[in-house]
Amino acid sequence: MTTARDRGLAAALADARDRPDGEERCAELERIASRADATGDPRTALSARFALVEAYLHLGERWRTVEPVRRMRETAARHPGLLDARPDELTRLRRHQRQAVEALFGTPRVGLDQARSLLDALAGELGEDVAPVAELRCRVADHLGDEPAARRAYERWSAADAADPVGGCPGCAPARRAELLAGWGEPEAALAALAPALTGWVVPQAPSTRRGEREAAAAAAGAAVCTDQPERALAVGLLPWLRVGAVTEAARAHVRAYRRHRRERAAFGLLATHLRFCALGGYLHRGLEVLTEQLPRLDHPADDLSAMEFAAAGALLCGLAAEAGLGGRRIHRPGHGSRPAAEVDVATLGAQLQALATALAGSFDARNGTGHQSGRIASWLAERPLAAPVSLAAESEFDEEPEPDPAEPGPPGPEEPAPLDAALLAAALDARGEPYTVEPDGTLVGRWGEATIQFRLLGRRCDVLHARVVAARTLPAERRAEAYAFCNAWNHDRLLPAAYVHEPGDGTLVLAAGVSTDLSCGVAPAQLEVLVAAAVRTGAAYAEAVAALA
Repeated sequence: MTTARDRGLAAALADARDRPDGEERCAELERIASRADATGDPRTALSARFALVEAYLHLGERWRTVEPVRRMRETAARHPGLLDARPDELTRLRRHQRQAVEALFGTPRVGLDQARSLLDALAGELGEDVAPVAELRCRVADHLGDEPAARRAYERWSAADAADPVGGCPGCAPARRAELLAGWGEPEAALAALAPALTGWVVPQAPSTRRGEREAAAAAAGAAVCTDQPERALAVGLLPWLRVGAVTEAARAHVRAYRRHRRERAAFGLLATHLRFCALGGYLHRGLEVLTEQLPRLDHPADDLSAMEFAAAGALLCGLAAEAGLGGRRIHRPGHGSRPAAEVDVATLGAQLQALATALAGSFDARNGTGHQSGRIASWLAERPLAAPVSLAAESEFDEEPEPDPAEPGPPGPEEPAPLDAALLAAALDARGEPYTVEPDGTLVGRWGEATIQFRLLGRRCDVLHARVVAARTLPAERRAEAYAFCNAWNHDRLLPAAYVHEPGDGTLVLAAGVSTDLSCGVAPAQLEVLVAAAVRTGAAYAEAVAALA
């Protein structure tokens, strides 16, 4: 197979990007990257591994990103000028490097030395005091049980610029800080850290309108949109509220947050906190209902950490329920693998969950060389109720959601169709966590690899989503026949985007492409995110193919 300079490998990469998500696509991207290494084509090797990392992240398998990120760093080191003219790609690589380090927390399958090596390399490039490095130093130390080192790094993190493009979502930073403070036994400090993300959300009196709450929270957090908030912050605040005696606030927060988290795949890691709230807040019947509803998800967890914490929280709940005389209640546990489906009593289920949590904690500690995770799980299992549940009148909020103000409807849920508008489109781009700019006419413009992509709303009612892709590489006008042949071949072989040649009149040819989607019937936020992701993925593949023209 030829190098990208001769179209073959670039065409294979474009084909791989168009494949459905799954193992076959990942295997093909890895093959292309290895072939590019062997043929001395670092540009295609880097592009293939970028696509591979994003495929793993989309599959929810962050731990698998460690090796391709390491290989990308090696490629960049062997070719020092490779990213000099591509600052967006350098930021993207560093962001993936941060995500690879974070994979350490989710599973013992990532080696401690591997994660530390990637973190040290990031610190060498950015410095120890930048927010992403300080945060990772803090979280690694906390994961290993070194609280003094974690606190020192926490101070550097708190003093750094929260808007660093390599860092995680700034809207979620208050929740990440609060989780650490709560784990260190400082519930008041945890709630104070959450305040920017919770302003206007948790009020003991009558709730304000949803739109007003969301705008207040976004303004306080300093970000236009954070798709995980406020529900993630509400979940993180559950136990701190209980510990300071704010039972009503905790109950209201649980009601609001669980309505979202009960069905979101990405929210599985927060379910342990909901179970612990029910156990320690005295809502044992409620907790057993949640456990019954969510137990099947334990067989397909997001990662080992979330499985360990869910199992430990479930074991705590079952233990307290058994002490309250509910040990004989039976819960259906679906079959999985060699385990048959069964009706399991609460006491037996609690023992099974405790064994699972303890085993997973032991696997983390074996990797880490400490006993911190086992000790943390043991402390969870030893907890006892913190407060009596609030009155039955407040508990009835579990059953019915207050009606929103009809004059000021709230934002749609992830699966709820709504009219297309600029705010919805901006939220879909914000959910990707990548930079873009807003032009005076409202067009949203971003750079992905070799592609500049413009998102705009067209049509008399602005209900048509149009994405225009402009390849960074231009061709001289005398290559007009070749440019048209390339676009015709692309349109023959691929569904998206539709390619064409633009002649600006300056002696060059601009190879562009576009895709329009009629959304006059409305679009759900989750669906719009898929459309944006498809436009970015196929647009970047198109621009890469243009760049590979001989």
